[in-house]
Amino acid sequence: MKHGELADVQGMPDLRNIPIDKVGVRGIEYPVTVLDKNNETQQTVASINMYVNLPRQFKGTHMSRFVEVLNRFRGQMNIRSFPLILRAIKKELQAEEAHLEVTFPYFMRKTAPVSGAESLMQYRCTIHGVVNHDVRMGVKVAVPVTTLCPCSKEISSTGAHNQRGMVELSVRFARFLCIEDLVELVESCSSCDIYALLKREDEKYVTEKAYANPMFAEDVVRAVAEKLIADKNITWFSVDFENIESIHNHNAYAHIERDKESGVE
Repeated sequence: MKHGELADVQGMPDLRNIPIDKVGVRGIEYPVTVLDKNNETQQTVASINMYVNLPRQFKGTHMSRFVEVLNRFRGQMNIRSFPLILRAIKKELQAEEAHLEVTFPYFMRKTAPVSGAESLMQYRCTIHGVVNHDVRMGVKVAVPVTTLCPCSKEISSTGAHNQRGMVELSVRFARFLCIEDLVELVESCSSCDIYALLKREDEKYVTEKAYANPMFAEDVVRAVAEKLIADKNITWFSVDFENIESIHNHNAYAHIERDKESGVE
């Protein structure tokens, strides 16, 4: 090291001979632009995680370089630029593998079923990816839905208990897909959608729709899985559903995961 130069401690050798799978930065709050299905843009704020692998011979990684890469792509953070950002992280950090996770609120305009009243529904979305020899990407979306208990309907002379549940759907795909399509797929597999704004006539409609379409947690995940299995663009998926039970002191849960490329169930 030349006189006056600052020591590069991260670049010094480590003698413990233990590689690290992921090292990097988490929880960076950053403005991003998201493209919706109608080719319109949404300005939102994302929580970003960035990692690389660390070979056994190095003491640490250079954390500031992650933020430098992020700033280089400011205003260009979207699903189409994701592979470029991943490769830039891998190159800048001189790593064999790089990971990127971007989580953000996504808003969809939704129309009430009878009154036509418009409102915005928020869905929590994550775009995640990894690059080593090639790039693998995925999308995760959390979708609230209504379910009505089939057992309650069957055994009760009047009414049936219903509740709100949360579906968390993660997919990997061959071609780019739209967040809206995933949300609509999940909502179609529930007793009824959730809306941000309902008038009285809408409340009547959704109550009766849910009553006519009772579903267990098991029914929801199977219905989602059935549609994803039939979609040739989906190569892998994981669907989790938690029902926030209205009459029990516990929640109901169901999970299905399938790797369609490997055939592993």
